[in-house]
Amino acid sequence: MRLARKRCAALAGGLCLALSLTLPLSACTNAADWRATGEDGAAAFTGYDTSGVQAQQDIIDMLPEGALDDGVLDVAASTDYAPAEFLDTDGTAIGYDVDLTKAIAAVLGVKSTTHTAEFDSIIAAVGSKYDAGISSFTVTAERESEMDMIAYINVGSRFNVVAGNPEGVDPSDHMNLCGLTIGVQTGTAQEDAMNADSAACTDAGLPAISVRSYSSQSEATTGLIGHVVDAVYSDSTVAGYAVELTDGGVETIGEIEDALPQAIVLTKDDPQFNAAIQAAVQYLMDEGIWEEILDAWGIEDAALTTAELNPNVEQ
Repeated sequence: MRLARKRCAALAGGLCLALSLTLPLSACTNAADWRATGEDGAAAFTGYDTSGVQAQQDIIDMLPEGALDDGVLDVAASTDYAPAEFLDTDGTAIGYDVDLTKAIAAVLGVKSTTHTAEFDSIIAAVGSKYDAGISSFTVTAERESEMDMIAYINVGSRFNVVAGNPEGVDPSDHMNLCGLTIGVQTGTAQEDAMNADSAACTDAGLPAISVRSYSSQSEATTGLIGHVVDAVYSDSTVAGYAVELTDGGVETIGEIEDALPQAIVLTKDDPQFNAAIQAAVQYLMDEGIWEEILDAWGIEDAALTTAELNPNVEQ
């Protein structure tokens, strides 16, 4: 979860992940093909088609005078976090956050540009260099004290297992994981959680969890398919992405844990502009477009239905 830049979570490698463990998977460079080239040489999936999203004049009329006069909604994203925002093989930003950006712009009757930026630099540049930041920003009280945040998705943690769950992994109580080998990505909240759970196991007189840390999420998923680990623990959206990328070779199990909203980041200096963005997101939710975008990326049960401004979260 992006409370801070702790990792590069691009899950890459395309069909080779599902079909062969002999080919290496790229990690923190350009994310490789989403669904690779598809069957019969079909083009790689590069995002939800937002061309059918229609401009909404009542929402456009909410914009302050002079806003978006250049015809472009400029948004910053740290494009190394598949499937939310990452780079296609040609360097183009893609992902569900990018598709959301395009859809918001369409509702407002303009085009959009997603600019690649360092994650930690985005907030300071919103309102001057960029109109907004849409880059998997988890809502925190600290961030809300500085910026306006419009919630659009809930992201937590979830487990992946090999399809059919042959090891019978039951994460409903983490004490059930004692004695198992769990894969995580280095530097993540999930790594911290599994290490803490392992200590709880030994404190209870049970076998420790063998926590196997990988430098990239793709390596962890490869380890899962190769039966090196019994399960992988990752962000819930990344877990869903792995299911699609492996063509069902892995599956998610259990409930999404410790979910928190993520939000669009906007300056507090222009509440009228922010209200228009909020209305555009709410329109996309009401019309089912936002859910369709997530479905296209293999993400289930994460879409919020209310574009709440500055939701109250306990941190």
